[in-house]
Amino acid sequence: MTESTSARMPVVFAGHGSPMNAINDSAFTRGWRRVGESLPRPRAILAISAHWFAPMTAVNDEAKPRQVYDMYGFPRELYQLTYPAPGAPGLAAPVRELHGTRATLHDEWGIDHGTWAVLAHMLPSADVPLTQLSVNSALSPRQHLELGRALAPLRDEGVLILASGNTVHNLGEVEWDNPGGSAAAVRFSDRVRDLVVAHDAQGVLAAMDSDPDAPYAIPTPDHFLPLLYALGASDDSDKVEVYNDGCELGSMSMTGFVFRAS
Repeated sequence: MTESTSARMPVVFAGHGSPMNAINDSAFTRGWRRVGESLPRPRAILAISAHWFAPMTAVNDEAKPRQVYDMYGFPRELYQLTYPAPGAPGLAAPVRELHGTRATLHDEWGIDHGTWAVLAHMLPSADVPLTQLSVNSALSPRQHLELGRALAPLRDEGVLILASGNTVHNLGEVEWDNPGGSAAAVRFSDRVRDLVVAHDAQGVLAAMDSDPDAPYAIPTPDHFLPLLYALGASDDSDKVEVYNDGCELGSMSMTGFVFRAS
């Protein structure tokens, strides 16, 4: 992480994959570290994680948000990992203002592994104030994109917007002995990557509906929708950097993007 500047903060989308990535050393986790090292120091982080998928648009405003271990059956070492970042209660008010009356305060969830598993590598010092915004299950994909656009002004206030999910996420098709991706996973991940690089948000929305591999790649929308927040908070003048361009476990795309003001 570099020194803070007055320049516009980037937007980051992280394909987070298995919770084990929080404690593993791999090409993907090293990719998160490289991204973190390249970022200017944020004033605060607003995270949008696939794992806070709820029928409301809500933001956490705790001074010390709870770390949520929202996964089961993993090694004890994973549950012992802590990411004690302070909360960012001062960020809740501007987030709510940008969202109008659609965003409510909600402190019963906390910070889940979609956020802390990535940040444990990306910003391991855990000293940047952090809060999380829910992914509203009642909204359409286009509405999620519009909410991302509403958040864009935060970038000029020193806020890093971190969206965490997967462009391909199908737990029912996991291939435990496959270190890469299935043919369908690779096809869809590559198509979405190319659309993102082209700043084609409408093409991404269309791919959700009509791409022949979409039913395989997006059996449920929760992990894909955070990408729409990142796309919305970016603009056509941003340079798009692709990192972690690949898949794991057959049906998980780990591809990530950084959108930087040019």
